[in-house]
Amino acid sequence: MGNKQEDLEAIVQQENYDIVAVTETLWDDLHDWSAAMGDYKLFRKDRQGRRDGGVDSYVKEPLDSVELELSSDKVECLWTRIRGKANKADILVGVGYRPPNQDDEGDELFYKQLADVSKCPSLVLVGDFNLPDICWELNTAGEEAVKEVPGVYRG
Repeated sequence: MGNKQEDLEAIVQQENYDIVAVTETLWDDLHDWSAAMGDYKLFRKDRQGRRDGGVDSYVKEPLDSVELELSSDKVECLWTRIRGKANKADILVGVGYRPPNQDDEGDELFYKQLADVSKCPSLVLVGDFNLPDICWELNTAGEEAVKEVPGVYRG
């Protein structure tokens, strides 16, 4: 994030986004970069006890936003509730990162978090989930499913 912060700020300013989600921020205690962006509230979830990873989101002011405390050290997912105005429903935004080598326990904890937040009528989930065995063309998963479609990139 450190060497990309200025680029991110320029893009966000130019495009005037309401919400910005970032995965693999790579922030740690050794690098306390200035991550603030004018007119945006920052929510961060740094990877604990391991290198790389981390997620964050920026929510434009004056949107009323608050982080939900659903954290687990094994799940890199940050949940932010943006309060709806007047009679509008709240929007729940999740930004997640799933390392390619995540174990089944980490996946199950993420699924539990997703089940908890899916009660919200307006849910947006973005991120990098590193699931190379999904074939979006056929809506299938698994090693054999990907082999069925010639030219499908598995990366």
